[in-house]
Amino acid sequence: MENKENQVNTAPEAAQGGEYGAEQIQVLEGLEAVRRRPGMYIGSTDSRGLHHLVYEIVDNAIDEAMAGYCTHIYVTIHSDNSITVVDNGRGIPVDIHPKTGKSALEVALTMLHAGGKFGGSGYKVSGGLHGVGLSVVNALSVELTAEVRRDGKVYRQTCSRGVKTSEVECVGSCDPAEHGTTIHFVPDDQVFDEVDYEYDVVTRRLRELAFLNGGVTIIVTDERNAGADENGEPKPYSRRDKFHYEGGIIEYVRYINKNKEVLEEDPIYFTASKDDDPLETATVEIALQYNDGYNENVFTYANNINTIEGGSHLMGFRAAMTRVVNDYARKFKFLKEADQNLTGDDIREGLSAIISVKLTEPQFEGQTKTKLGNAYIRSLVDNAVTNGLTVYLEENPQAAKTILDKCLAASRAREAARKARELTRRKSVLDGAALPGKLADCSEKDPAKCELFIVEGDSAGGSAKEGRDRHFQAILPLRGKILNVEKTRLDKVLGNAEIKCMITAFGAGMDADFDETKLRYHKIICMTDADVDGSHIRTLLLTFFYRHMRPMIEKGYVYIAQPPLYLIKKPNFEKYVYSDEELERTLDEIGRDRITVQRYKGLGEMNPEQLWDTTMDPEKRIMLQVTMDDAMLADETFTLLMGDRVEPRREFIEQNSKLVADLDI
Repeated sequence: MENKENQVNTAPEAAQGGEYGAEQIQVLEGLEAVRRRPGMYIGSTDSRGLHHLVYEIVDNAIDEAMAGYCTHIYVTIHSDNSITVVDNGRGIPVDIHPKTGKSALEVALTMLHAGGKFGGSGYKVSGGLHGVGLSVVNALSVELTAEVRRDGKVYRQTCSRGVKTSEVECVGSCDPAEHGTTIHFVPDDQVFDEVDYEYDVVTRRLRELAFLNGGVTIIVTDERNAGADENGEPKPYSRRDKFHYEGGIIEYVRYINKNKEVLEEDPIYFTASKDDDPLETATVEIALQYNDGYNENVFTYANNINTIEGGSHLMGFRAAMTRVVNDYARKFKFLKEADQNLTGDDIREGLSAIISVKLTEPQFEGQTKTKLGNAYIRSLVDNAVTNGLTVYLEENPQAAKTILDKCLAASRAREAARKARELTRRKSVLDGAALPGKLADCSEKDPAKCELFIVEGDSAGGSAKEGRDRHFQAILPLRGKILNVEKTRLDKVLGNAEIKCMITAFGAGMDADFDETKLRYHKIICMTDADVDGSHIRTLLLTFFYRHMRPMIEKGYVYIAQPPLYLIKKPNFEKYVYSDEELERTLDEIGRDRITVQRYKGLGEMNPEQLWDTTMDPEKRIMLQVTMDDAMLADETFTLLMGDRVEPRREFIEQNSKLVADLDI
């Protein structure tokens, strides 16, 4: 029986009022539905979707690991960007499936929603959102070869674009103790916008899986651009990483805090489980550790899926943390009867935590299906935190005092920040409060049409004000460098004049008070000079936006202007170029005789007309949109570049200095 996916499409005649009958209903056979609508199965056909193919296959191996059968996973990116994933799990079954009359391997390869994850006894817990991984990867691959090692024999089947090109056949023998599955696939360049894998993107996910499944070993190898060794012999690979964390999420928390000063040497860890109802079987692991910073980094997972929208496990964690710390503070007189309770924000300042739950029937909801909805998980996590943290605080009074002192300091700073925030909130016209005096606002009132250019200095601000389109473009000049908010508590942040100007101009508040509906501009553009100081100012701005106005980045409202680096002139020829590579390319094309090259080190060197033509005119300009695909990587980067610890930053500079070809100092 062939698997069928129904797609209902109206024929052209029906759309024009013609007949609409059974013949207008298209039935897509096998995996044709996946090839017709790949975005429904892997999210997109861009780079993210391409990498998703790897994760789908690795998730199958991780399921074997969670079931206790797999200890090693090998992922190889070959020179042609094909992928091989090898595991030492049980191996996909090859015997005949009773309902289809086909080998179970062929069923797994060619039928959607076929596997051991759908109510069968194959897996109690499985990762992935859809359970359609292998068949979808098969459908979207030019070639796919599956090899299974079971019972002393090696079985193989090949496919192309979802259709089998060979039967399942025994191709050899192996040691009876050897078992597992090897999948090799070539992504289809007819489906994907690009088929070039990014090694760092792949390793980031594999490292995460190794942390979440303590004891599993994952080895990733990149065979591309391997080059030669010192003897001129070809090297087998260019990069290789091994991820193995016996401590699991305890080591994950250490990794998050690796560039931060921690308050206690070892993370706090506790776990709990529920098995009294077969439909609500679950385990929860929690590891947490405080650092001396001011930001909260709590990451939640359900069956290895990063639940970026939170859900029931996060709610249970936050409620229990707030209650336990306040109870301890009152019991041991850190808080007096007359004092108000510490807030959740006070208690989570400087907290890094991993919450990982594994359950039989996860219910995902939210816009991106990454919010956990199972209600019973909230009480399971709440109980785990309540019991575990209470015992820890009472058995470790010195560590408890350190944590409480930090929470109380955060509470005092929060009150000071509340008073400062009141002064920065934009009041209504009835209150008679004006926008910042240095802001040159636009006349348009629809935020979707409005742009705000943040520029450094009065000189660039003057050129930008004269060159702009006043109808929809506003200009906010900043004087000097804003505070590094990575090293500064909120009350001090809100005391900074330049930051107060930005908050007031944006109109949407900050942190928990941020209200996207009040944002006055849907394009906030950092327009800084193309030198070291300009780069530093831009980094300070992005750090502030990420730490205190993150929804602006998540919704795609933040941009970086790209002013030209050079103006090339010769008789009857003038061209702006935006990189050193483009400069050399242009000079090679037009020749180098009687050429004038002007290097722009500051926006103030351009007159208003030039600034408009090159950097502000929507018809001609180039802008980079700031995105945030990985919150943990972003946090790590901001901590590394802007945090207190100098040594990691020095190492970063030493490792990456070779990437800077022409540094203006």
